[in-house]
Amino acid sequence: MTQGRPLLNRRLAAFGTTIFAEMSALAVRTGSINLGQGFPDTDGPEEIREAAVRALRAGHGNQYPPGPGVPELRTAIAGHQRRHYALTYDPDSEVLVTAGATEAVAATLLALVEPGDEVIALEPYYDSYAACVAMAGGTRVPVTLRPDGGAFRLDLDELRAAVTPRTRLILLNTPHNPTGTVLTREELAAIAELALERDLLVVTDEVYEHLVFEGEHIPLASFPGMRERTVTISSAGKTFSFTGWKIGWITASPELVNAVKSAKQFLTYVSGGPLQYAVAEALRLPDSFYDELRDGLRARRDLLSDGLAEAGFGVHRPAGTYFVTTDIRPLGGERDGIAFCRALPERCGVVAVPNAVFYDHHEQGAPFVRFAFCKRVDVLEEAVARLKALAATGR
Repeated sequence: MTQGRPLLNRRLAAFGTTIFAEMSALAVRTGSINLGQGFPDTDGPEEIREAAVRALRAGHGNQYPPGPGVPELRTAIAGHQRRHYALTYDPDSEVLVTAGATEAVAATLLALVEPGDEVIALEPYYDSYAACVAMAGGTRVPVTLRPDGGAFRLDLDELRAAVTPRTRLILLNTPHNPTGTVLTREELAAIAELALERDLLVVTDEVYEHLVFEGEHIPLASFPGMRERTVTISSAGKTFSFTGWKIGWITASPELVNAVKSAKQFLTYVSGGPLQYAVAEALRLPDSFYDELRDGLRARRDLLSDGLAEAGFGVHRPAGTYFVTTDIRPLGGERDGIAFCRALPERCGVVAVPNAVFYDHHEQGAPFVRFAFCKRVDVLEEAVARLKALAATGR
């Protein structure tokens, strides 16, 4: 290598290829049903797709859109926050459009974290969090969600103990991927109290905000004193089933938005111009759209969860998101989720993702495996049949 050094920056050397790329390639190679990566197998509303076509044909967004996002979308995002959560944001100074929530997380951490800063994240965590903290030069401090009574729970005492003088911010994800946990009002109030007491920033990834089956989604920014210190992140992909469009956003105070914008402008700068106009229309869909989305996914959650339980898995039925976490130990002799997932396509033609890759403490996640239920009902039924056959053979 040049000058005796590896080519890849040492901050990223530990990450390699994402588990999603590996398992999706395995699904293609084996012709398996892919319940690993979280993307729907049908498109979202036809009227929103047609809105994108109209924008393309009208020349709206075909050239560089404004850096913060097109005004129509920023206004719609502010309207969405007001309509659903009674949170008021100025679309001109408190909304920033990004290339999906992943870029929003990256730009936010690059803007707010300096080398030596500690970032607390709930473990297991979406894999890009670790890479983004590393790129910013920060130190990741995991606080583990632990299985309890069929769900995964946050230990607030453990969270409080994780805060040190070097803690810069807490990175929250609720509804939580991969466990499906939805933090309660009491838990969020305790987190808000901690942030105020220790003068911490909080970044909240709320991309599954409309996919809640039990409980309710409450933005942390709605708690007293938190609007000024919270960067709220969401996106269109999960809600409207257009994950390939990569239209995300942040809402925050002008000072926080300006900080994130300073980093974001040197990443994608802008993206998805015509799609931004379509997402603006999507955010104004009636309440019936959100009700039907939630009810349809709840039914598919139950179909897959019941099938996995019948196949012998231990099932942690999620309160939100479109993932169900399972425990493979009840299958007998199974302990290593990574090995299990790599072998599963050949054994029964289904792909899942091992939760261990979302943990710093790999042993905590070793027996857990995540399945996605954002698929057609017939696909889920076939997957369940294959998994039951796997259990029946004892292989």
